[in-house]
Amino acid sequence: MSKISRFFISIASVTAVASDLSACGKEEVSARRLSLKAKETGSSNDSIQLTGNGAPAGKHYNLNLIGVPKSKTATITTGNRIFLPLEGKTRINLSQGDFAVLDGNGTDGTAAFQLPAPDADGDGVTSYSVYARALGKPGGSVKAMTCAKDPVSGEEICSLETMVQLRTKGKSTFTNVSNQLLSISADIDGDGTIERVPLFDSRLQDFAWNFDNAGLKVLQLRFIEVPTTF
Repeated sequence: MSKISRFFISIASVTAVASDLSACGKEEVSARRLSLKAKETGSSNDSIQLTGNGAPAGKHYNLNLIGVPKSKTATITTGNRIFLPLEGKTRINLSQGDFAVLDGNGTDGTAAFQLPAPDADGDGVTSYSVYARALGKPGGSVKAMTCAKDPVSGEEICSLETMVQLRTKGKSTFTNVSNQLLSISADIDGDGTIERVPLFDSRLQDFAWNFDNAGLKVLQLRFIEVPTTF
């Protein structure tokens, strides 16, 4: 097993998965350990074929971020969903490991999600990508940026790149948001040069996504075994 494939979740057997969100429709979720080979086979962004929904075909992990009008009190540590306030901000703390929701209740302002290091060898090409689409009733939007802390000063550094998803009328399609959600683009050392730092790079710590929801009911993130070049 490659060092990449060890990062991904394994579920013994799944016959069918039906989404509990009517806006999402039926989504196939991978039931086996995702065994990424994108870097090893030399795949490039240009060679990736997209499906009708805008995302590449292949094994994937879906994460649904669900905006709700009322706060929840339950502890949520299972499933592929995180609840966010329909209006307001939530910090999703990130840790390295197999894909998993560690705290799915973000209505109190914080949640937690685990995912593999996207560029563990630091070559600027990710071992997987993340695509996003806004679902639900037309209207509403969400913004998110990746942030982390300087391990020496403790100062929080946020990326200059922000993911923006807007739910408009008609069919919703995926867009590649790997740069925005899998890395930080910022001057991290104060030398005046903008650098790109992937998630879990040792130059920073305490990585997180800062979400600001403005009425979006559902944001779907799809992590899939294709590379993105930073």
